[in-house]
Amino acid sequence: MSYRDLALEMVRVTELAAICSSFYVGKGDKEGGDGAAVDAMRHYLNTINIQGTIVIGEGEKDEAPMLYNGEKVGTGNGPEVDIAVDPVEGTTLLAKGQPNAIATIALAEKGSMLRVGSSFYMNKIIVPRAAKDAIDISKSPTENLHSIADALNKNVNALTVFVLDRPRHNTLIEELRACGVRILLNAHGDVSGGVAAALPDREIDALFGIGGTPEAIITAAAIKAMDGGMQCQRAPQSYMERKRLEDEGTDINEILTLDNLITSDNTFFAATGITSSSFLKGVQFFGKHTVTTQSVVMRSRSGTIRFIDGIHDLTKKLQGQDFQISAPKS
Repeated sequence: MSYRDLALEMVRVTELAAICSSFYVGKGDKEGGDGAAVDAMRHYLNTINIQGTIVIGEGEKDEAPMLYNGEKVGTGNGPEVDIAVDPVEGTTLLAKGQPNAIATIALAEKGSMLRVGSSFYMNKIIVPRAAKDAIDISKSPTENLHSIADALNKNVNALTVFVLDRPRHNTLIEELRACGVRILLNAHGDVSGGVAAALPDREIDALFGIGGTPEAIITAAAIKAMDGGMQCQRAPQSYMERKRLEDEGTDINEILTLDNLITSDNTFFAATGITSSSFLKGVQFFGKHTVTTQSVVMRSRSGTIRFIDGIHDLTKKLQGQDFQISAPKS
């Protein structure tokens, strides 16, 4: 299999994960929904002609069902690749039937994704292409906002900034409000918020704040494809996280650029909506056997971004497979 063929294969992975987890929408069972997505991803990844290694998974941080770090996936033939996964970004959103839950994956050449060690959280700034040279995470949010506004030819009070709605961001939010920017506070959606911040046709101009380290690596694959700007710094949220990073010899103050997060210039990113949002439509059911999906797939080497609407016959999707798509038990 050539690298160029992997884009559609990545979409098939996220489509299957989204469909399987969609049976759990609003059921209050985030572990069940996450587990269904993990099983679907593992199943399909093992049909692809790659020699893949999971280098970024969600399980160790969230104690959720996981595609575990170091797990080998693929048929064992084809290119050697690093893979980062978030089978369900927004498990709480999925469990509550709220917007913006997605299934997502990133892929790059072997050895190119940052090995994050004990880093679970990072401070991030993400912007579109026009502002990629305007950001400096070592400076204050206020200084960055003025630079971003100049680069985008906007007034500061016309900027829209995505921030996760977390107590750790109280001071950041106060500063953003003092600057007069518009703020979109979201309970979840680190990856989708970062991707939307770099897309040229979305209302978000920037993402600020602390989010997950796994999500940073996944998002970096998409930002590279869009030639956007992204800078990060490790932001340990507990004494133990900081202590482990220090014991590993990690420079916590290091500024990480896109090329630090993923050294390869050949990255893939794919995501499929589970529940609908302004980013992607969610899985919808028609009759007993038909579902529709909406996905996005990007490749950095070509700079191509594709939105894909899929119509799936579940009876054919299951034909000849030992993997089952089924609703949770009532």
